[in-house]
Amino acid sequence: MRAEAKRFRLLSMAGPARAMPIAEYFFNHMYTFFGLTRSASSCTMGEKARGATALYKILRKERLNDTTTLMEIHAPHVANKALPGQFIIDEAGERVPLTIADANREIGGVTIIFQKVGATTRLLDALEVGDSLLDFVGPLGKPTQTEGIQRAAVLGGGLGVAIAYPQAKGLHQAGAKVDLFVGFRNRDLIILEKELRAACTELNIVTDDGSNGRKGFVTDALREKLEAGETYDAVIAIGPLPMMRAAANLTRPYGIRTIVSMNSIMIDGTGMCGGCRLIVGGETKFACVDGPDFDGHQVDFDSAMKRLNLYKAEEAQASEHVCRLTGGKR
Repeated sequence: MRAEAKRFRLLSMAGPARAMPIAEYFFNHMYTFFGLTRSASSCTMGEKARGATALYKILRKERLNDTTTLMEIHAPHVANKALPGQFIIDEAGERVPLTIADANREIGGVTIIFQKVGATTRLLDALEVGDSLLDFVGPLGKPTQTEGIQRAAVLGGGLGVAIAYPQAKGLHQAGAKVDLFVGFRNRDLIILEKELRAACTELNIVTDDGSNGRKGFVTDALREKLEAGETYDAVIAIGPLPMMRAAANLTRPYGIRTIVSMNSIMIDGTGMCGGCRLIVGGETKFACVDGPDFDGHQVDFDSAMKRLNLYKAEEAQASEHVCRLTGGKR
C-alpha cells in the first residue's frame, strides 16, 4: 500500500453512492452538535483527504501477538476527556467501536487495542507509525461507575483483557483493592502482563490449555475466591458474551453487584441508528449511549448473542468485497 493511499478514507459500500454526501453532512453536524471530536476535513467514497489539518497520526504501534495490535493515536481532545469504560469509533474501513485502553494527556495519545478479525481491522493493522486516520470519534459511552468500590474483582477474557485493563487501573489508582482475573486460550496469546500486574493488587492468569501453569477459565478462579470467603463490592466482567453470562450467573447467589461491558454492533455511536440495542431488565437499551456498562444480572444474554451473530455471513464475505464503482478489493 502506497503511503498516500494510507491517507484515504475508505467507506463501506453498503448503501447507494448518492446517499454518501447526505450521510457526510449528517454526521459532520451531528458530531458538532454533541461536542465530539472529529476531523475538520471531510471526504467521501475513498476521496483523498486533501488539505486535511486534523488527521489523527499514529504515534506508536506494537504487535502484542500474532493477531492483536496496540496503537497509540494522537487525539488530544479525546485523551483529555477519556475515562475508563468509554470508547471511540474509528473508520479505517467500516465504522467500528474500539475501547480506549489508555490515555496519555501529556502527549495527547489515545491507546486502542484490536484483534485482526475482519476486513476493517486488517485495514487498520496495515497502517504504520506516521500514518494517519481521518476519523477518530470520541470519547463515547458512559464511563464505568466506580464510586464506593473499595474491593473489586475484574475479569477479562481474550481481547476483553484490553478493556478490563483500564477498569482495573482506574480502580487501583483510586485506592481500591483489585483482584484481576485474565484468561487466554494459551500462553502465546497473553498480552499486557507487565501493565496488568501494575494495575491490581493480585493478578490471576489462566489459560484454556494450562500452558501458562494454571488451566481453566476466569470464572473458575473467581469461584475459588468466593468459596474461600472472599467478598467484593463489585465484579466487573469483560469479554465474550458466554464468559460475561457465566460471571453474572456465578455472582447472582452472592448478591454481588456485577458490571458487564456490552460490545455490540454499532454505526453512529450516538443512539440514532439503533444497531447496538439490547434488552436489559426487560427494556430496550442502546449500548452506545446507555452503556456500554450494564448490570450483568439484568442483561438478556440470549438475545444479545443472537443479534451479534446476525451478520456473520456478511462479515466473512467482507474481505472479498469488490467495489462496483472503483473495482477495488478490500
